[in-house]
Amino acid sequence: MMSDPSHRPWPIPAKRFAMAMRWHDLLFMHWPIDAALLRPHLPQRLSLDTFDGSAWIGIVPFQMSGIRPRLLPAFPVVSRFAELNVRTYVSIEGKPGVWFFSLDAASRIAVEVARRTFHLNYCHARMSCDRAGDVVTYASDRTHRGMSAATFSATYRPTGPAKRSLPGTIEHFLTERYCLYAEARDGRLFRGEIAHQPWPLRPAEAEVRENTMTRQLGFELPPPRPLLHFADRLDVVAWRLEPVKAAV
Repeated sequence: MMSDPSHRPWPIPAKRFAMAMRWHDLLFMHWPIDAALLRPHLPQRLSLDTFDGSAWIGIVPFQMSGIRPRLLPAFPVVSRFAELNVRTYVSIEGKPGVWFFSLDAASRIAVEVARRTFHLNYCHARMSCDRAGDVVTYASDRTHRGMSAATFSATYRPTGPAKRSLPGTIEHFLTERYCLYAEARDGRLFRGEIAHQPWPLRPAEAEVRENTMTRQLGFELPPPRPLLHFADRLDVVAWRLEPVKAAV
């Protein structure tokens, strides 16, 4: 699974992981934002994490591939597709993680399974992700019936070598998180553990042609240019969701 998990802030779960996958051609786009804009969209039990007094919102386009259950090969129909998520950063029980406002994906099967199984706001979208050399051209147009329209179109590329982030830095705060949180329709809160090597982050630049991904939250992104990081590839394993019982 991984040669050395000591960089994780808490131990790997004792149970065997459920799924393996690969994330690649990934761009982290992050903006500092007033916590009051995000708080109404989060479960009350979750604490909204801040850095230097600001909450952060991220938009992350990438490709997934090699998706497979443990001990089984990847299935060609659903093992590779583009994905685009809108996220922020939260904690409970002393475990910092990721909260997804939305996850657009180009696989109809993956969207339906994820919505039912993982309680995540996956949405159908028409998407493309093409890489030529170091340049990635990405486009997404949400097609999910009954969901707010959302469009993203950009070209991005890395501009330097990869390196690991250091604890206490904004890069570490935003990326070195080893679980996600999700809420079922009945209000139950779940945690999904993941494991991978530290992010190999590269500085990046991007030309964004269209981005309406936060309109679903009732606001536009602030004027400052986002903080950008690129990752070529990361191999990941994930565990089944487990209920969170603690209160904030």
